[in-house]
Amino acid sequence: MTEDKRDETRPTPPSSIPEEPPEPYSVYSSKEKWIIVALISYGGLFSPLSSNIYFPAIPILSEAFHKSTELINLTVTMYIVFQALAPMFWGTLADSWGRRPMFICCLILLAISCVGLALVPLNAYWLLLVLRCFQAAGSASTIALGAGVIGDISGRAERGGFLGVYNIGPMVGPAIGPVIGGALAEHLGWRSIFWFLCIASATCAVILILLLPETLRALVGNGSICPPSPLSRPLLPLIGRSHARTPPPPNRPRKPFQNPLRLLLNLDILLLLTFNGLVCAVFYGVTASISTILSDQYPELNETELGLCFLAIGGGMLFGSMTSGRILDWDYQRVKRRFLVSRGGDMEKAQYDGFPIEQARMRLIPVLLIFYVASCAAYGWCVQERTNLSGPLILLIGIGFFSMMVMNATQTLILDLVPDQSSSVTACNNLLRGGLSAIMVAVIDLILRALKPGWTYVLLAGICVVTSPMVFVVLRIGPVWRGKRRKLMTNDS
Repeated sequence: MTEDKRDETRPTPPSSIPEEPPEPYSVYSSKEKWIIVALISYGGLFSPLSSNIYFPAIPILSEAFHKSTELINLTVTMYIVFQALAPMFWGTLADSWGRRPMFICCLILLAISCVGLALVPLNAYWLLLVLRCFQAAGSASTIALGAGVIGDISGRAERGGFLGVYNIGPMVGPAIGPVIGGALAEHLGWRSIFWFLCIASATCAVILILLLPETLRALVGNGSICPPSPLSRPLLPLIGRSHARTPPPPNRPRKPFQNPLRLLLNLDILLLLTFNGLVCAVFYGVTASISTILSDQYPELNETELGLCFLAIGGGMLFGSMTSGRILDWDYQRVKRRFLVSRGGDMEKAQYDGFPIEQARMRLIPVLLIFYVASCAAYGWCVQERTNLSGPLILLIGIGFFSMMVMNATQTLILDLVPDQSSSVTACNNLLRGGLSAIMVAVIDLILRALKPGWTYVLLAGICVVTSPMVFVVLRIGPVWRGKRRKLMTNDS
């Protein structure tokens, strides 16, 4: 009996069967992920570039087509409308059929529409309007598709850094677009703008056809499953070639189509999208009026110098994108370490059992928003008082920097909340941002004439102040909504 008890208390020898290491979130190396991010950032550049490169040519187009400036501006309005709506279609398709085919289709549509715009007859204004809609449908969706790719290849710990670098492409477009467009229109004519876009987008499409792998997790898992369709495979499979790939399972059901607008029924997502959209609308209100107010207040500036002023806000955006990614990843690791201690070092609990992802992503937003608001208000009064031009330009750098910091943090959290619908939720983000920005661009000149620059930008800053409680609501109640959503998804599955 004593011997039996001794046997029971004897420690169990370790198993000779080695435990399998946990499956990585993505099989791609860090270098390969950065290459993928660079590819999709190049593709994401075309949405804002196609819009903003057009602005300097508006007076020339008005004269060439013998139409009023208001009618030419209608082509801008229609572009923004389709820029907001098209990602709802392409993003939903991408969440079901794959990122790579939709990316390539969008760029091909953009290139073809640019050929039509470059050749449009001067007596066919209606064709200019229609082709601008097709151009927007092709270019605008690349941003949502790129965000979907980042959600596929990156976990929470590295997503902020990737998203920050990815946004360099889409957010630098508004700064360099007017500079390129003005130079092309002045020296080569307005048609050269569309030939430039055609060549650039077609080149990007060829590069993606050759190199971009399919990343949709519903099709390829973490990248270890071979895509079922030849269209989903790069012609030069250089990225990820060192990893063995398993064949796709037979008769694998395709992910069903999901209405992206249903995401707006989640209150935390709706608040985040609304807040992000209003911050973006204020940013576009500043950007769209730079030429107008600087030419009025500083009449000594010529067209080329006005175009160069956009580089100030573009430089701030570039620096903000690069900085925000690093800060988001650092903040995530800091919160994660603290949460691991509270959960006894259990990694699984730290990832899923109430991890405060809202705190990890949005902790700094109230502080950043204060600087953003102050930069907007100060910019308006500096311009109105005609201070030295260096003052408004420095404040434009601040507006670009802090707007990117705030919007990148919000967008990263949105992707964290619904990573399996990353393209769809980014399409919803584009819908609200595009819609609110279109309204802002339509009314900013009226507000400037009524209130002058000083009070106009105080009003824009006030919009951000009024919407700031949304941040605190998400920080406080967001985890509860997220927990209910996860519980509902678990019950459904």
